[in-house]
Amino acid sequence: MADDVILTENEIAETLKELPGWEARDGWLRRKYKTPGWAHTMMLTNMIGYVAEAANHHPDLEIGYAQVIFKIQTHRVRAITESDAALAKKIHEAVTWLPSEESPLSGYPKKWIE
Repeated sequence: MADDVILTENEIAETLKELPGWEARDGWLRRKYKTPGWAHTMMLTNMIGYVAEAANHHPDLEIGYAQVIFKIQTHRVRAITESDAALAKKIHEAVTWLPSEESPLSGYPKKWIE
C-alpha cells in the first residue's frame, strides 16, 4: 500500500489549476459532469468505475439522469492525498478526451459533457 501523502492547501490549489471545473470542498476534490442524458451518464459512470478499479482507488459518485458528481478523498486519512489528485487528473483526462482534428475518428457530434 502506498503512503497517504496529504496535500497542503497550496498543493491542492496547484492541482486545481490542472482540473478545470473542479473544486476542493469539505476535504474532498469534487466535479459535477453534466451529460446529454441517461445513456451518456451511464457510460460516463462505467468509464469512471473502470479507471478507478484499475487504479485501485475509489471515488464516491452521485448519479442523476443527466449528471455525475465525482468526489474523492482518501478515506483512511479523511483528506485529499496525492492518490486522489492523480485519479482526478486521470478521470478528467479520460472524460474530456475527444479525437483531434487530424484523427480519422469523427467524435460525438453533440456536446459530450459540461
